[in-house]
Amino acid sequence: MRMYDMIRKKKSGKALTGEEIRFMTEGYAKGEIPDYQMSALMMAICFQGMTKEETLSLTLAMRDSGEMLDLSGIQGIKVDKHSTGGVGDKTSLVLAPMVAALGVPVAKMSGRGLGHTGGTIDKLECFPGFSTELTKEQFCQNVNRMKMAIMGQTAQLAPADKKLYALRDVTATVDQLSLIASSIMSKKLAAGADAIVLDVKTGSGAFMKEEKDAFALAKEMVEIGKSAGKKMAAVITDMDQPLGNAVGNSLEVKEAILALNGLGPQDLMEVVYALGTEMALAAEKADTREAAEELLKQTIQEKTALDKLAEFVEAQGGDKRYVYQPELLPAAAIQMQVINTEAGYVGGIQAEEIGLASLILGGGRMTKDSPIDLSVGVLLHKKRGQAVQPGEALATVYANDMERAKEAYGKVVQAFSIQPQAPKQASMVKGILR
Repeated sequence: MRMYDMIRKKKSGKALTGEEIRFMTEGYAKGEIPDYQMSALMMAICFQGMTKEETLSLTLAMRDSGEMLDLSGIQGIKVDKHSTGGVGDKTSLVLAPMVAALGVPVAKMSGRGLGHTGGTIDKLECFPGFSTELTKEQFCQNVNRMKMAIMGQTAQLAPADKKLYALRDVTATVDQLSLIASSIMSKKLAAGADAIVLDVKTGSGAFMKEEKDAFALAKEMVEIGKSAGKKMAAVITDMDQPLGNAVGNSLEVKEAILALNGLGPQDLMEVVYALGTEMALAAEKADTREAAEELLKQTIQEKTALDKLAEFVEAQGGDKRYVYQPELLPAAAIQMQVINTEAGYVGGIQAEEIGLASLILGGGRMTKDSPIDLSVGVLLHKKRGQAVQPGEALATVYANDMERAKEAYGKVVQAFSIQPQAPKQASMVKGILR
């Protein structure tokens, strides 16, 4: 078997066999296949596409390239949730404690933020002492004991995907549907959960800008997961404006705590309930969507989800006082209000611009090793569809450096569009695939 023949075959539009895909995946992971040949094959795939069988074979080959997390020691149906990333997306901080409070085992692997999208681990590190450096034994013990644990993704998990993604990133071969789907699903399958619920974002702040592309990606990933024997659901959600009002690590943690106290923004809670319902149904905690949502709402009303977050933070070394006293969380020294100048309605808020403002302030990282400032970010006071008057604050920029604050201010101003008529309000949930 030769890589040269596989490149020619794919270039001419023919499908690769499972054996050929495993050969090239294993060979590239071991360094036996050079970058220039793999780059040529990736470009051929971008032009010719992949069949469902090829996509599944690539996913499983990348999954099998490293260790797989064995969760068989955890009782019950283990559920994981993955988001394709967005601005202000603190969903996991609200969702995981709610679902765990229902007695559903939430075994989650999370990453750090890169660019203008935030990472769950960065947010959790706002709690002093918190660590996601768990052994596999500690991870399983925590899930068994309190139904919830979050650990960082290990380098041993789907290493072929990590190497291949780095190559795709510098050869303009990232944005191919099958390659995106197999990259995400190889890591999710290696993480060992029985059921996977996907939050596929679409809009200005998402990787998939167009709704049809988000649906296509969701469909591809659901089919991969089901073919691999997993329970699957994908919820396609809006990311045309930031989710909730807070963007930035400690600001988002505070908003998540507000949500667990019953004071969450409507758009955030719509997404949380949609995803939580799918998780509860997959775990067989309810028979209908209505029953599942009612159970989730009870965890907020009875404060069991809030207490679960505190228990989880403490179990992973963090100070749980911060859950009940969020004013203790990191706070920025400078607050700069963005003032509206015309009467009308907020027609839209470009999510990516707000994300870039937070990045400028130091709330995100340009490379995986960049330090971040947990206290900075942007707090929105007005959202799409709301009436505004001259002199009202549209947002507040939280900063620790005046030059950065001024630059971020400009981004926030650009992000808002004010129009004379109220825009048509759209649902946060665009669709659900199973």
